[in-house]
Amino acid sequence: MPIGLFLGAGCPLSIKIETNGTSSPLIPGISGLTKQVCDKCKCDENYKKSFAILLSHFEKDGRQNPTIEDILSHLRALHQVAGSETVRGLTASELRTLDQMICNEISNLMTRTLPDYKTPYHKIASWIGAIPRGSAIQIFTTNYDLLMEQALEDSRVPFFDGFIGSFHTFFDSHAMEDDILPNRWVRLWKLHGSINWHLDDRGNVSRGEIEIEDSLQRRLIHPSHLKYDESRMMPYLAMIDRLRAFFKQPSCILITNGYSFSDQHINQIMIEGLKGNPTASIFAMLYGNLNKYPQAIGLSLGRSNLSLLAQNEAIIGTRRALWMETKETEPNGLPYAVDWIMKSVVNDIKQAQLNLGDFANFGNFLADIVGGEERLGR
Repeated sequence: MPIGLFLGAGCPLSIKIETNGTSSPLIPGISGLTKQVCDKCKCDENYKKSFAILLSHFEKDGRQNPTIEDILSHLRALHQVAGSETVRGLTASELRTLDQMICNEISNLMTRTLPDYKTPYHKIASWIGAIPRGSAIQIFTTNYDLLMEQALEDSRVPFFDGFIGSFHTFFDSHAMEDDILPNRWVRLWKLHGSINWHLDDRGNVSRGEIEIEDSLQRRLIHPSHLKYDESRMMPYLAMIDRLRAFFKQPSCILITNGYSFSDQHINQIMIEGLKGNPTASIFAMLYGNLNKYPQAIGLSLGRSNLSLLAQNEAIIGTRRALWMETKETEPNGLPYAVDWIMKSVVNDIKQAQLNLGDFANFGNFLADIVGGEERLGR
């Protein structure tokens, strides 16, 4: 059956690095990313005045604690309105340079290399390459980083992401729609863009490094579904169309990890896909307790083919319940997926908890399916 993986912002947080005896995520989450980018803008003499004006808009509008994605979306909306004039105290030139600076700083913070060949990303790649498949695995992600690309290349798993070429790559939406590549090729769709996508002033979309930081090339990072301009939107719309097309396949299954259901536009596409195809299913692996995801709960209670699987409980077929209990001394479980915790010492009752919402455990679970640790080499 057609299988898709949806990897959200929580996935890179499971990979820890040690720095001066302190453990921290390889790539910061949205709050950490927001703080670091904002600190950079506030300290840089070239940007701090215009950035302060931009932040003041949120205060005046009563919007507290905007994320860097909120800031970037607001900035681009202003730029679209401004044309060559000034809007809300910011010139078109200031808006453009702020956009470029923020995207470059996001790229700097997200340009990281996986520390070894045993990360969850590598284990997903090994699982994908372990058997011949009747339909290609499709990976959808809202992340801008290049971690999944690295893992697939390290594991020698071929993939297609919409770009073609080697010297000056170009985006080919027709190749995406025709989809005639072998099934062993993974389809990798980056819904919010990528740190290595860029757009030049002629409207050409390419993939690769921007060699000159102050060039006219703009990084294609899409924090929202705002319609900026036709050329900037073209990759975004093509990627979103791949998600829509996925749900049209009979008996397709989408497994999410690290996704909190906070993106209303993507949520809408998912729900429309489930409504239009009753044989489609989503299994959402959620980190921690279910109550942390009120938006997901509301969606799942209204759709029988959207299942939420959190650590403490689940919603399956619109029915919400805790995981099962047992009095068995050594209850059976799935390696890396299920643990049994003592609920009542007096009655000797153990309760199951599901650990697949942790991206590291999810990777271990897939590695166990294909036979444990794989030898991965370049």
